[in-house]
Amino acid sequence: MLCIIHFMPKKILQRYLPARDQLSENRALKPVSRWLRNPEIWHLHRRSVSGATFIGLFCAFLPIPFQMLIASFLAIVSRCNLPVAFALVWITNPLTIPPMFYFAYRLGAWLLGTDVEITSIEMNLAWLEANASVIGYPLLFGSLVCGWVAGVSGFVIVRVFWRLHVIRRWQERKARRALKREQT
Repeated sequence: MLCIIHFMPKKILQRYLPARDQLSENRALKPVSRWLRNPEIWHLHRRSVSGATFIGLFCAFLPIPFQMLIASFLAIVSRCNLPVAFALVWITNPLTIPPMFYFAYRLGAWLLGTDVEITSIEMNLAWLEANASVIGYPLLFGSLVCGWVAGVSGFVIVRVFWRLHVIRRWQERKARRALKREQT
């Protein structure tokens, strides 16, 4: 646990996240560049990262296309870290979507007290259109519950680890000062 707490969250995140200037100068992003210039959505502090974690994880479970756009919009509106929210949506990818949404569907069906009526799943649009009325509501409800639980869990974990990191830094600084006083 100490090795997890010892990492420098801000420096690690800054190493992997794109720079604000890079994105605002991108030609494809010119229509939204005025929103990207807001410095609050680029700050790395406990509130912005924990809020972005909630947004990214919640939106990752939404069973709709363009989850990144929704996460980006919510991050900008709530002044949370945009790159973190955007990146966390990628938890859902072609490898993870089937098990995540199958679990969300099963959870939604169980919570709603409906019988699971799907016996076989086919990965094509025709099957999805034919079964949308059967799986739609349980999938949506289960996805919202999973997104909420994942988002709140991520929010709390980021807050706790960030706080533990700050406390550890305080203790190290205090120990260094005490050692300096003893040496003089």
